[in-house]
Amino acid sequence: MTKNALKHTKPLKIPKIIILSSKVIAFLSTKWAVIYASKLFVTPIKHKIPKREIEMDEKSLQQMITVQAINRKVNVYEYGKNDTGKKVLLVHGWSGRGTQLYKIADELIKIGYITVSFDAPAHGKSPGNSTIMVDFIASIIEIEKQFGPFEAVIGHSLGGMSVMNAIKQGLKADKAIVIGSGDIVQDITDDFIAKLGLKPVISKLLCERFEQKYGGKMNDYSAYKAAETTLIPTLVVHDKNDPEVPVKAGINIHQHLKNGELMLTEKLGHRKILADQQVIEKIINFIKK
Repeated sequence: MTKNALKHTKPLKIPKIIILSSKVIAFLSTKWAVIYASKLFVTPIKHKIPKREIEMDEKSLQQMITVQAINRKVNVYEYGKNDTGKKVLLVHGWSGRGTQLYKIADELIKIGYITVSFDAPAHGKSPGNSTIMVDFIASIIEIEKQFGPFEAVIGHSLGGMSVMNAIKQGLKADKAIVIGSGDIVQDITDDFIAKLGLKPVISKLLCERFEQKYGGKMNDYSAYKAAETTLIPTLVVHDKNDPEVPVKAGINIHQHLKNGELMLTEKLGHRKILADQQVIEKIINFIKK
């Protein structure tokens, strides 16, 4: 494996100071540790838009809309022009942006589509400091009302899980594509708590805290469960070397789909996969057929 490929297959590391502070708080109080972990879990990192995404940012028609169900505002991007009305919805992942799937968007525009994307609450240009998957899902459903219908919807990472759940909740699209998506919510919280160096019981308590706040069971939002009720053709793309979401997640989602395809890649990791030409060609052909 080359150095460049290795770079894309290394997991993002939590700063040592946060790990240390988590352990100190947990030593003092389990309750405080859960509260601290929950705050970290719902707080994305806002990255400066990279140069490669500036063209999409500058050429998009942008507007801030209100997602009534959660009373949050999101910045929406309409990219490209056509007379056919054909549209594809793009959904970024955690700490991403509405322009993150720019490579896919560029290719879709070439074949006559308009892409609609958005900065999820507390991401990119959208206001706020914290958010959770239910906000992503509500945003997708609101955007369909205002900007749909969509021929296809594409989601990366948490965006993929959100897409699957939005379909479960009534989102209408002809096809879906999920890239590097997690499959089981409990696995995500377990991994997060493990990276903080905390005991597994904190993960259980963290889920219980969110369930009390938002209602329902967190694992009901697992993508593999949504896949069981998904009838539209769905393409699952996942890298065998993804360090943040293991490939078994993509395989599990595919196994629960009634009408699914699976594309496994190598040495692309969790983000480089979004710009890989073979992946983009597969997505384009999947939408066109």
